[in-house]
Amino acid sequence: MAKTEQAFKGKIALLSACWALASTSNLLLVSVAVLSGHLLAEDKGLAALPVALQWLGTAAMAAPASFYMQRFGRRAGFWAASGIIAGGAGLAAWALYANLFALLCVGGMLMGIGNGFTWYYRFAAAEVVPDDFRSRAISLVFAGGIVAAFAGPTLAESSKDIFAPVSFAGTYAGIIALNLAVAILLLFIRIPRPPPEALTGGRPLAEIARQPRFIVALMGGVVAYGSMVLLMAVTPLAMVLKNHSFSEATLVIQWHVLGMYIPAFFSGHLIKRFGALSVMLAGALFIAGCIAVGLSGDSVTHFLIALALLGVGWNFLFVGSTTLLIETYTLAERAKTLALNETIIFTGVGIATFAAGPLLLYIGWQAVVMAALPAVTLIGGIVIWLMVRRFGEAPPVRSALSDGRQRARWRL
Repeated sequence: MAKTEQAFKGKIALLSACWALASTSNLLLVSVAVLSGHLLAEDKGLAALPVALQWLGTAAMAAPASFYMQRFGRRAGFWAASGIIAGGAGLAAWALYANLFALLCVGGMLMGIGNGFTWYYRFAAAEVVPDDFRSRAISLVFAGGIVAAFAGPTLAESSKDIFAPVSFAGTYAGIIALNLAVAILLLFIRIPRPPPEALTGGRPLAEIARQPRFIVALMGGVVAYGSMVLLMAVTPLAMVLKNHSFSEATLVIQWHVLGMYIPAFFSGHLIKRFGALSVMLAGALFIAGCIAVGLSGDSVTHFLIALALLGVGWNFLFVGSTTLLIETYTLAERAKTLALNETIIFTGVGIATFAAGPLLLYIGWQAVVMAALPAVTLIGGIVIWLMVRRFGEAPPVRSALSDGRQRARWRL
């Protein structure tokens, strides 16, 4: 038993390290993507288009990634992600040299396609541990993102002018290096795969999607990520337009990422003690606090506090939603259920990102902040609805992820 526990904790540590590198890569992209778009786009209202295409690429790949990893394994999928993201970053750097906005958009979409695989790290964590450790495993993998909070802004600031006078090309080179590091680290991770016979049968997808738990988990993921990206994606540009410096903008993003990942050390414990729904509701309240602060002013302090609250709200709402989602499917139903969930979440994120640029440039920062309010109100309401409903609801489906008899037959 001690050896088994040590083995799965070792896998969680390695997955957390991979996520730390992937998160740092994403933070570099967040720091410069909209600014790069603003630099190259003739119509400045399209500055966020490369980021929107990035998230739409993630949505487009979410379902194929799920089925690809069902066939070839999680590690093969994460290797594919590293290669695709590195290729997209290379195209984006070339676009800055060639002054080609369209090529920057292609690079953004490719990086998004790669990220369609990377978001399965949280499910990989749940699949290598017993059921009673799942919420903690998910949150501990996300805890690796704290590395990104410290490394990301430093790398963004130090790399943006490496290839001067071409701004930000060095940052994209940093993204390439980070993803090569992920690919190397993956050599040391063995993630179990179920045998083909364990993946047959299961309920129709429509029946799974009608479950109240699934609906609330899906909506929680959409709101957590949609509201977070809506505000975060344009924060660097919003601050520059308010005459704040790039260094101040990266500091705000740093505090946002700390807000996203510091709670990962205890959000899993909170879910185990109070339940996923209670933690999701707390997340919605933190995002509501972000909105209140964002509407009250546009100083560096306002941006910093608002984005830190947004990060905490994202963590609670997203980790809680992921934990709730895992209750809704069996092993045979996993690939199609996760494919549907991820596709809808990241389609919503892409739409939110695309809307953020015009809202910011044509109306203003407070319009971006207000745009998140209806969704946060909605998720708060439906979480409370499910909390009331669950008193009389049947227990969740039995997870097959840590069934001892299944696990004994899993292949590495």
